[in-house]
Parts: sequence; structure tokens; C-alpha cells
Amino acid sequence: MEIKNATIEDFDIAFDYIEKLWTSNDYDKETIKKVYQEVLENEKDFAFFLYDEGKVRGFCHGTYFNTFWHSGKSCYVSSIISNEEDRGKGYGRRLMDHAKKLAEDIGCTAMFLDSGLAREEAHRFYDIYGFEKCAFCYQLKLD
Repeated sequence: MEIKNATIEDFDIAFDYIEKLWTSNDYDKETIKKVYQEVLENEKDFAFFLYDEGKVRGFCHGTYFNTFWHSGKSCYVSSIISNEEDRGKGYGRRLMDHAKKLAEDIGCTAMFLDSGLAREEAHRFYDIYGFEKCAFCYQLKLD
């Protein structure tokens, strides 16, 4: 297995994962490409792919920021997804392990994420990995 940092040349692959993760959204590909480029350019963001046997098996994106809640720098995992046919093979764990190492390397005091209510399989993975349910996630869409 190999971790490869995302590049602009990988955008089509990343976009495919983004669409699979949030199926309730309609995405404008050019708008998402601009966001993706900003992620790649921001030192507080990370994005990477997991390869195994020459094939992309998953994608992860997150960001670091300071928070009073965790008394320091935190890592927010915004996107983590493995291929549906590859679930249960350890790829999700490998993705999360790498995100965790990145967070530890820069001194984060915590990692957190949110997950759609219907994603019960993902919730089991987060529970097994060691995440604890600690909050509800709310959103307010802005014009």
C-alpha cells in the first residue's frame, strides 16, 4: 500500500470520490476544482490517495485549525472514503492512520469528523477506530 499526496492532475479521481461521499449534493465540477486547488495550496489542508496493487483504493481530505474546545490545534477529517468493493480490507484504517500521523506530527491535540446520519457502516468504522460520539453536527447553508 502506498499513500500519494493529491495533485491537480488527480482532480478527476478526487471528484469521483467527492460525488460518492455526498450523494445528496449536486456539484459544479469547475467550482469543486477551484476548491480542490485551494486545498492543495493551503498548508493547513491535506489531501491524499491510497493506492494498492496499482489502483486507487481511497481518498482522504482534512484541515488543521486552532480550537479552544481541544486546547490547541485540531485535525478535522472532512472526507474519508474507500471504494465500496474494497470495504473491510483495511483501506479505511490505512487512510485514517495516515491522517492521524499527519495530525500527530504537527502537534494536534485531537481529531474529529462528522458523518451523515444514513452512513451507518461508516459509523461502525469510526467507533471501532476509537472515535467517540461527542456532538451533533448542524449546518446552515448561506446564499
